Amino acid sequence: MTILAYTTTPIEEIPVIRDNLRRAFKTGKSKSIAYRKQQLRALRDLITENIPRIREALAADLHRPAFDADFLEINPLLTEVKLAYDRVAKWAKPEKPAWSFNWFAMKPTIRKEPKGVVLVMSPFNYPLLLTFSPLAGAIAAGNASVMKPSELAPACSALFAELVPKYLDTEMYSIVNGAIPETTKILELQWDHIFFTGGARVARIVLAAAAKHLTPVTTELGGKSPAFIDPKCDLKITTKRLLWGKVVNAGQTCMAPDYVLVPKDFVDTFVNACVDTLKEFFPDGAEKSDSFARIVTPSHFARVKGLLDGTQGKIVFGGSTDADARFIEPTLVVGVKSDDSLIELFGPILPIIAVDSLDEAIEVVNSQDHPLALYIFSKDSAYKAKVLDNTQSGTVAANETMIHYGAEGLPFGGTGPSGSGYATGKYTFDAFTHLRCTIDNPGWVDLILGGRYPPYTVRLEPEKKLRNLSRLFPAIPRNSAAPTR
Repeated sequence: MTILAYTTTPIEEIPVIRDNLRRAFKTGKSKSIAYRKQQLRALRDLITENIPRIREALAADLHRPAFDADFLEINPLLTEVKLAYDRVAKWAKPEKPAWSFNWFAMKPTIRKEPKGVVLVMSPFNYPLLLTFSPLAGAIAAGNASVMKPSELAPACSALFAELVPKYLDTEMYSIVNGAIPETTKILELQWDHIFFTGGARVARIVLAAAAKHLTPVTTELGGKSPAFIDPKCDLKITTKRLLWGKVVNAGQTCMAPDYVLVPKDFVDTFVNACVDTLKEFFPDGAEKSDSFARIVTPSHFARVKGLLDGTQGKIVFGGSTDADARFIEPTLVVGVKSDDSLIELFGPILPIIAVDSLDEAIEVVNSQDHPLALYIFSKDSAYKAKVLDNTQSGTVAANETMIHYGAEGLPFGGTGPSGSGYATGKYTFDAFTHLRCTIDNPGWVDLILGGRYPPYTVRLEPEKKLRNLSRLFPAIPRNSAAPTR
């Protein structure tokens, strides 16, 4: 197999692509559940029939081990596609609100309607999953879609550009490849929804562009995800799960633990356990291991190395780098403060912040932006509850890292600077769906509601009926105490 050459989409074609998709969407063919299921089957085939090529492209872009390609992207994506295929009819079925005496005659209904032509913008670090998982939700919801994968993963983006027209309906689904000029042109256009996964800097550009058209946006961002370490944790399991989350994909994961908070008198014990675990992971060193990825581009390598060079902390393990191979060794750094350069780094470096107490650890986390993920390693229910009750984050995992993204039935999303809106499963379907409320009022209801028509002073009896129908709650005394649980 050979890696495809990456080519950009001509800028002048981008508005044409969008307009063609809009015309196809207006035909209404995607409103058919059968059509949506057919396209979801085609998306499944796109993945399953090209697994060796997908692995090869991920290895070319990220030095991604084949196991990680399967575990982190291919298998979760196939699960998402199958879930959408199995449940699309149920998700798309109109719903009735709770029965109400006042409204039942008008047949109030919630229709699930596609938003239209939507844009999916995906990042370099999980190019397959974060391009096609949102697409599965968009297809299930009945939308047409343009996908803009990252130019920083050129092998994957070139492969997607080849495969999408072979498997999916080209009238409804299209890939646009390119860098800043092509992305700028895309964002000048009006879309019916934008689903953006990436960093905060680009998210601000996307949101500013969307605001010009009042376009709704889902943002899946990341940043500054802390891990609380309770000395009473299962230390062996803690270090294995924590460090797996840190070093997988060379730390280039939006949910990777960014830093850990460890009691001062436990730091040495914790560091020694981490060193033992890293030696188990990479007995001959990570540079020689085929189980360790690389930093995606030379510029990203230079950025992460610059952060490591600028830390005020002390490297106690690792620290070696190789610019030509874009290699940064899994590294432990102690003596780090909450304002250190390493706190958010998107690389395989673990800063360790020493704290006097759990209260101080909570204060450190609350002084930062709300993280996408928050991790707690403890066997103590009270410890876990205190962290949960006194912090904010997009998601939380206790005694684990990262895998909660794939937990069926749970929403995945950030809060504030770590993102807005939700993804995975039905939540992605919901993101691309307009809930359209409808009523159908029969004429005889005017026997009850006829009093709404002017002139209002002609008769008072209908007014009484209207007041009775309002069914207001009993008045609450103004100075009454709030209810307690």
